Amino acid sequence: MSSSVSFIFLFLFFFLSSFKASAQNPIYTLHVCPNTTTFTRNSTYFTNLKTLLSSLSSPNASYSTGFQNATAGQVPDRVFGLFLCRGDVSPEVCRNCVAFSVNETLTRSPKEREGVLYYDECMLRYSHQNILSKLTLDEKFQALKMNGNEVSPSVIDRLNYLVSSTLNQVAVDAANSPRKFYTRWVDWNSLETLYTLFQCTPDLTRQDCLRCLQESIKGMSLSKIGGGRLVFPSCNSRYELYAFYNKTAIEILQPPPLPPASTPPVSSPLRTGKGGNATVLTVATVVSIVVVVLLFIAGYCFLAKRAKKSYETASVFDGDDITTADSLQLDYRTIQIATNGFSERNKIGRGGFGEVYKGTFSNGTEVAVKRLSKTSGQGEAEFKNEVVVVAKLQHRNLVRLQGFCLQNEERILVYEYVPNQSLDYIIFDPTKKRQLDWTQRYNIIGGTARGILYLHQDSRLTVIHRDLKASNILLDADMNPKIADFGMAKIFGLDQSHENTSKIVGTYGYMSPEYAMCGQLSMKSDVYSFGVLVLEIISGRKNSSFVKTNGAQDLVTHTWRLWSNGTAFDLVDPIILDKCQTSEVVRCIHIGLLCVQEDPIERPTLSTIFVMLTSNTMTLSVPRQPGFFIQSRPRKDPLDSDQTTSTRSVPGSDDDTSISDLYPR
Repeated sequence: MSSSVSFIFLFLFFFLSSFKASAQNPIYTLHVCPNTTTFTRNSTYFTNLKTLLSSLSSPNASYSTGFQNATAGQVPDRVFGLFLCRGDVSPEVCRNCVAFSVNETLTRSPKEREGVLYYDECMLRYSHQNILSKLTLDEKFQALKMNGNEVSPSVIDRLNYLVSSTLNQVAVDAANSPRKFYTRWVDWNSLETLYTLFQCTPDLTRQDCLRCLQESIKGMSLSKIGGGRLVFPSCNSRYELYAFYNKTAIEILQPPPLPPASTPPVSSPLRTGKGGNATVLTVATVVSIVVVVLLFIAGYCFLAKRAKKSYETASVFDGDDITTADSLQLDYRTIQIATNGFSERNKIGRGGFGEVYKGTFSNGTEVAVKRLSKTSGQGEAEFKNEVVVVAKLQHRNLVRLQGFCLQNEERILVYEYVPNQSLDYIIFDPTKKRQLDWTQRYNIIGGTARGILYLHQDSRLTVIHRDLKASNILLDADMNPKIADFGMAKIFGLDQSHENTSKIVGTYGYMSPEYAMCGQLSMKSDVYSFGVLVLEIISGRKNSSFVKTNGAQDLVTHTWRLWSNGTAFDLVDPIILDKCQTSEVVRCIHIGLLCVQEDPIERPTLSTIFVMLTSNTMTLSVPRQPGFFIQSRPRKDPLDSDQTTSTRSVPGSDDDTSISDLYPR
């Protein structure tokens, strides 16, 4: 018995040793570093670049998702960067590839302020310009490689048809997939199989991803070759007549397409499937058994160590709710030191469920620390919801979650630091709002629309924010908006568009009528809130504390009366009145009124709203009178200004507090 056990462990030892010995550096493809702008080694930009590269290759990077972007420094020396690993590689391979490319960066691009390094397993990119969530099709960053396999002239047309049709379909599948990644293999004949792989950076919209992939298909020549690839910084496409990716990993991450309704004839030359032969199957079986044994041993050791952790952490993050929880969890002592013990001097605001502090980690990274009140209405469920939602969302107009902490009764969220605080802090202050001219306000409206559109349509989750308001729109150093506070967000299923709920959450004055009165929640609920926000940005006046004018109950009522009287321009904040484009302002007022229609069907979707904001040629429908309701002020404890309430709320209330316990009739 002992000899058998010894044999097994010796086998595993030699297997692991040989596996480790066979590990190789990433396969280099190309690097592009335009020398149009350069830096010196003693410059601030170089310091920021090193900080950025260190962040991307740190243990806390998102290797499990294969993608992460980051920034370092301030304008004009700010550096933007990201990495994207091939969708089939393991987190360990991703980590090694990123670390290798980071080490190679300053060797291959010693002085250029932007560059892209392409490897088979990953891509690393940095720039002095904002590259996050932006489509890049610049030919100077393009890498094209066509292999030298010649194809018989008699089958060129057939191969071209197979390749072209397959590539275009996989491009659509990749753009529609949550990870912006898809593969497919199709039998070419009894001996050969066509393998395809398409991938975009996950921060792109579906439309931008599809456009990028379609451009890459156009850039590849499909004649007299047996394979090729074309990569842009935003996407990559590849096809070969051999398996160049890990099919086993693909089968786990990406279920194969559903079979056709009817079985194709045996003589059909094109059969979509897995391909392979008995030898490959045998090897795969042996390897799978070995891997299972190794995973069992590793899992046992991991669980034994994991059992020592606190029960609270395990109970909150169970199942598959969040795959990056371990990499995001921070030590309480580290956060305490960063905020100087949560001192009053570091306090920068108060959210719906707790206070917010500015913190600085030992490496110089500035963060915003949201410390939930022990008596707040946000318990484990809401805390878990915010971590799960924000950790899975990456967009330039959403605030980025850097980490979290759970220790005893402490629940702490750590976000990227946004220096200009929240929109309400500036837009409703008679002095501070002078910082925002019309161009900046218009950009804030557009950026907020992009962020909500991402939540509703382009992220791998369908998210209804439910508490859109000026205090939840943060402004970065360039006054770009970032949507924050996802504690009340609702995640919808892929095929779900609405929901009836008995629990109403949100803020007085921003909730749509059908949601406040009947509990009918949909994307159009956020559209209503966005409409109120647009009118606030234009007027510089707060909806929920509106001073009654000519009998108007709130800003929405007042705006409608001005519109009906043909004097909509009277709504505009006097500070920007002389320096704004009249047509743009009136168009935004028009869009705001369309968003607050009583009937949610009459409200446009965010995708339509975005087109309205960016195109002057689109004709807008005539807005109808918004739904008005008698206002009721909730009863509150005078000692608690942030108390939640259980009375019924309606749009236009004088209260601007987030609520989480309302029940419709």
